[in-house]
Amino acid sequence: MSDFKLLNYQGSDGAARAGILVGGHIVDLRTALPDAAWSVSTLAALNAWDDALLVLHALADKPRGLLIPLTSAKLLAPIYYPPAIYCTGANYMAHAEEMSAEGAGVDKATTQPYLFLKSAQHCMIGPNDAIKLPNTSKKVDWEAECAVVIGKKGRNISVKDAMKHVAGYTIMNDVSARDLSRRPDWPRWNIDWFGHKNFETAAPMGPWITPADQVPDITQCRLQLWVNQEKMQDTLVDKLIFNIPELIEYLSRRMTLLPGDVIATGTPSGVGRPRGIFLKVGDRVRVELDCVGVLENPVEQGV
Repeated sequence: MSDFKLLNYQGSDGAARAGILVGGHIVDLRTALPDAAWSVSTLAALNAWDDALLVLHALADKPRGLLIPLTSAKLLAPIYYPPAIYCTGANYMAHAEEMSAEGAGVDKATTQPYLFLKSAQHCMIGPNDAIKLPNTSKKVDWEAECAVVIGKKGRNISVKDAMKHVAGYTIMNDVSARDLSRRPDWPRWNIDWFGHKNFETAAPMGPWITPADQVPDITQCRLQLWVNQEKMQDTLVDKLIFNIPELIEYLSRRMTLLPGDVIATGTPSGVGRPRGIFLKVGDRVRVELDCVGVLENPVEQGV
């Protein structure tokens, strides 16, 4: 079976169209599979993933319909829109240590995963879309993350069954406003995850979804981030404190995981805050995840 990537690209009317990347061309799903109800969007395909996966592999073997050179297409974020974007905090030991005033790590024996949410429709942007620095923050930081895309609904999923619910993987940059993480006006609660993590363009995602059956072992994939020409982050995904099955088990004990849900698994060390370095207008952020692809975004001033 031929490999493919699942993606969204911008149609002639400006709207998102679902496609698969085969070689150097995008195969438009609606023209290639007019009788498949799920061909209307990548989210619909994920909702029918068990059936869609086989059909998409067959289409990759023999592409048909509208074929578009990748070089002439504008890629969009790969899902419009995830039902939820679950983000994992402090899930690489070196990052937990660099963000702690005491240099403290995480004791997995006494700690459960630490998660928060991002608003997909407000925060998510695609490849080459601009990260827009909000006028509410002067300290916007980068966070490269391996993101898991759910392809099978589930509740109370066990660790041993967790990977059966994974459709594939993409990249997310968990852009963060560090100077909005604390709320001195609310000292009783202090941490402000909404202000810190939710603002327009705070979740670049893409460039596509690589199906899980094309990734022999995601833990052996290398995750790297550059700001301009300077490499800032570099790790193997196997350095996660709580691995992907453990995150799925934890989340599904609380919420029914839905097709299209995205779980950003956490960022490694190398973020800007500990060094007092933050994104500025004119920067370009590049995130690369082996077996998945490259996500690049310029930085502009927002409102």
